[in-house]
Amino acid sequence: MSANASPTGQQPTATYDSAFLRACRREPVPHTPVWFMRQAGRSLPEYRKVREGIPMLESCTRPELVAEITLQPVRRHNVDAAIYFSDIVVPLKAIGVDLDIKPGVGPVVERPVRTRADLDRLRDLTPEDVSYVTEAIGLLTRELGPTPLIGFAGAPFTLASYLVEGGPSRTYQHAKAMMYGDPGLWADLLDRLADITAAFLKVQIEAGASAVQLFDSWAGALAPVDYRRSVLPASAKVFRAVAGYGVPRIHFGVGTGELLTLMGEAGADVVGVDWRVPLDEAARRVGPGKALQGNLDPTVLFATEEAVEAKAREVLDAAAGLEGHVFNLGHGVLPDTDPDALTRLVEYVHTHTAR
Repeated sequence: MSANASPTGQQPTATYDSAFLRACRREPVPHTPVWFMRQAGRSLPEYRKVREGIPMLESCTRPELVAEITLQPVRRHNVDAAIYFSDIVVPLKAIGVDLDIKPGVGPVVERPVRTRADLDRLRDLTPEDVSYVTEAIGLLTRELGPTPLIGFAGAPFTLASYLVEGGPSRTYQHAKAMMYGDPGLWADLLDRLADITAAFLKVQIEAGASAVQLFDSWAGALAPVDYRRSVLPASAKVFRAVAGYGVPRIHFGVGTGELLTLMGEAGADVVGVDWRVPLDEAARRVGPGKALQGNLDPTVLFATEEAVEAKAREVLDAAAGLEGHVFNLGHGVLPDTDPDALTRLVEYVHTHTAR
């Protein structure tokens, strides 16, 4: 049973009436809820202290460390939701893909996926593969109480990009070459990754996550026609796989202004918007029946307090007519961000939108 579920005949759980979950369900809220992507990370000195000397992927497998890192921004910033501390390549590592996260580079895959034979290395993910996730979420839900926990996973396209390229890329030349040149292999790869991703999200929901977010970090590299034909089916499969749990499903990508209509079609309840498209225009593109999340430019936080408040006000004004709005940045918190700027921003949004 998820932390968000309110089954017939039972009392709603502690998180059910939280501002965050109410906004995701497009219900009235006491204030606009706030959380930040990458809120548990390098911008916090307490994060750098507990992670010192521990490689990223190892830190994701230590339940008590995961719980501590996940809780840090909730304590410091008073955000309305925690997001589970992990990395999008964790499920790939868990099924035996030879990869590592190299400092200053990102995920690097030892043997990229380039042929049909390579698909055999991508076996199904089982709950036993990621037992540390279940344990960490158990620790977290006890600590968080009424504060919702967001589970997350990388979307099939973004995972495929890492696997095919062998690491981060600016052009996605190998991934796009497969997508255009061997569409059958590409479709099978994304379908396999959709199953792995869905299994990873199910583990998090069944352990107690109140919502989930699918990060399609690199989808903005695609033209709409290619997204619809070659990516949307796999993302939609993930959302369908977890629909029965009744938890809000969030879909986010960077540079996806031209894809917002299609991302809404993929099946999420909440569509994340980066800073390039105002929220009122994003709502027009996404269409009715969806909440929106976003979308302050992360670099604004390096400006003066007055400038941050002015830009936050612009976001809130653009969101005034939305069915549901979760305030967030248009991408993750940058590592050099002053944590106090985030704390002040949360307080400003809460105060400015109090109903």
